[in-house]
Amino acid sequence: MTANIIARPRRIIRARAFFAQNRLFVIGAVILLLVVLSAVLAPWVTQYSPTEIVMSDRLSAPGAEHLMGTDRFGRDIFARILHGGRTSLLVGIFVVLLALLIGGPIGLAAGYFGGKTDLFLMRFSDVFLAFPPLLLPIAITAALGPGLWNAMLALAVSWFPWYARILRATAMTVRRELYISAAKNMGVSHVRILMRHVVPNSLTPVIVQASMDFGFAILSAASLSFVGLGARAPAVEWGLMAADSRTDFLEHWWTALFPGLAIFVTVLAVNLIGDGLRDILDPKQGGRE
Repeated sequence: MTANIIARPRRIIRARAFFAQNRLFVIGAVILLLVVLSAVLAPWVTQYSPTEIVMSDRLSAPGAEHLMGTDRFGRDIFARILHGGRTSLLVGIFVVLLALLIGGPIGLAAGYFGGKTDLFLMRFSDVFLAFPPLLLPIAITAALGPGLWNAMLALAVSWFPWYARILRATAMTVRRELYISAAKNMGVSHVRILMRHVVPNSLTPVIVQASMDFGFAILSAASLSFVGLGARAPAVEWGLMAADSRTDFLEHWWTALFPGLAIFVTVLAVNLIGDGLRDILDPKQGGRE
């Protein structure tokens, strides 16, 4: 009992110290947690359906009945924001994971084996880096056809070179270590060396990059939806909501403001987490010597 009483103040002191040293991370994590909870608990937070059309309530201003107003079809914007969070968060997770699954093996093989393998794989990756960040996803989505899944695939294909470069740099550094040579002489397989030694040493930069890309994936998917290449009705997605409000927002500001705020707040939270993780995992890079 006494030990528990003594331990509590220590935990509080540690928590305060962590918050003081990593305010960006804590603030971003709290905001993102609220966004995730609101998306998960959406059916219990609001009584309205995100797809229910009620023309008698079309373009109602924010008020007690509809906290964020309604759109041109009388759909409750607050309900659509909450349910749309599910789609947008799914986009961020899917794009980052797929980009890592594509770029990870390429970077590991290029950095570990070197030589012609490195030259071929990295020149292949550089082809995708030659395009502006959003132009290549637009081209790929236009070729595959509009749709949320095609948009996510296009974003992942255009972003995988960054993960390939990160893992290549780590693999090139680790392969020169003496314990790697000793492992090879003992007959340890290349795959085992990569998974046991190279990948763990790559986790810090990969985590930071992934946390930053998560927010940009949401923003880019919203951009594709805005130009008609991403999510399509009846899907509920923040970028599509902003696109649907193009003809109404001058006179009915709430139709565009709240979807835009949802995107802004989520991307801001993820970027704060990314900056905080960079400072925590790599203090020198984060600016604290």
